[in-house]
Amino acid sequence: MKALKDKIIAEGTVIRGEILKVDSFLNHQIDIKLFNEIGKEFKERFANQEITRILTVEASGIGIACIVAQYFDNIPVVFAKKHEATNLDSDTYEADVFSFTKNKTYKVRTSKKYINSKDKILIIDDFLANGNAALGLIEIVRQAKAEVVGVGIVIEKAFQNGRSFIEKEGVRVESLAIIESLEGNEVAFQTSR
Repeated sequence: MKALKDKIIAEGTVIRGEILKVDSFLNHQIDIKLFNEIGKEFKERFANQEITRILTVEASGIGIACIVAQYFDNIPVVFAKKHEATNLDSDTYEADVFSFTKNKTYKVRTSKKYINSKDKILIIDDFLANGNAALGLIEIVRQAKAEVVGVGIVIEKAFQNGRSFIEKEGVRVESLAIIESLEGNEVAFQTSR
């Protein structure tokens, strides 16, 4: 997706050759015009799929998932919560997720009220690195005996192998910008996908 790649080049910052900081438009401050283009692109890529819900993990995935949902006839967005709260149902699906950027494992939870065995779920997230967040969400969907239609990722870091772990689970992955390398603190995009 050219507009996304252009934005990454213009505003992204590489830290230590391994972290891509895109908080000026993706996961702290949000570029709504770009998010709308992202929503259209995911709709196009999953146009032939029946999707009843979008699932993401708090917090960075929520804004993206909400915009994407508008292009799928405003289907519900469900997000897995990282923290226990008194207002979260006690009857939940749960999975452990390791965060690469925070170097911490979270238990993510989704109320059983919002996912059921009839659902066909598209997972949406901002980044794919080692695949931990997506794998945790896939586990939650499977606990509900629902179907994972696919995983939509805004930015994939191909050098961290997350895609292969998801594809081993038999799940389709669609990434809008795939980064081959951040060596020398420069962004190099993959051209083969």
